[in-house]
Amino acid sequence: MLIKNNTTKLLVTLSFLLIFPFVQKQWFNLYSLNINDISFYSILYYLSGAICPSLVCLNSLKNYTYYSFNNEKIQSIKIIKGKRLLILVAINLIFLSYLIADYIYINFDLIFNLFLEGINIPKPDIPQLIFFIFFISILLIFKKSRFLLKKIILVNFFLISFYFWHLQINNISVDDQFHIYRYFGLNDLNLINLFILVAIEISFYTWSFISYKTNLSDWIVPKPQIGEVMTFLNILIFYFFIIIYYSILI
Repeated sequence: MLIKNNTTKLLVTLSFLLIFPFVQKQWFNLYSLNINDISFYSILYYLSGAICPSLVCLNSLKNYTYYSFNNEKIQSIKIIKGKRLLILVAINLIFLSYLIADYIYINFDLIFNLFLEGINIPKPDIPQLIFFIFFISILLIFKKSRFLLKKIILVNFFLISFYFWHLQINNISVDDQFHIYRYFGLNDLNLINLFILVAIEISFYTWSFISYKTNLSDWIVPKPQIGEVMTFLNILIFYFFIIIYYSILI
């Protein structure tokens, strides 16, 4: 029954993501008829930009934050330890910390460039970046601070999504004074924002698996089983449909 309910919720959510952008386009057409005045449809269209980011944040907080893994006795032939584990820990922790630091900087950079003109936030130099990575790495090691960081990331995603929605509605272009400009392998800001979040989600999930319970203190991590792989696929499937949503909305 639980699986059936979860499947139903997933289908409803995915159906909504496929239909809603077409509804938003209709609201935009109605808003465009009287673009210079504030109307019901202009307010509706403006606020609709918060719906998908809110859905992403709620789903991520509920399903992709407080992970629980199989705690059965680890078999010696199915473990990661020693130098391999050290390399895995170092790469994942540094990569995740860098992504979080850069993502938070993107948010502040957007705030200063959009709403506080004339005040430039300096880009962190190498020593400062190393400090931020080290500081975030420490926070990621502890469970409570790791969960707090995840919540900050989701708030960050929501705010950046709404900034981009504001830019899109007001036809404000992003130039090289914005830090996110360097991600312009893509033309759609929402997709850039989403891909950064997906990278953080995957790295956060990997780190949650590595640091689960006594894995690090025992310096032994079990190799992923089918359950862990399915959770990983679940993350990819969910964000695949979010990507489709934003692709339709373009």
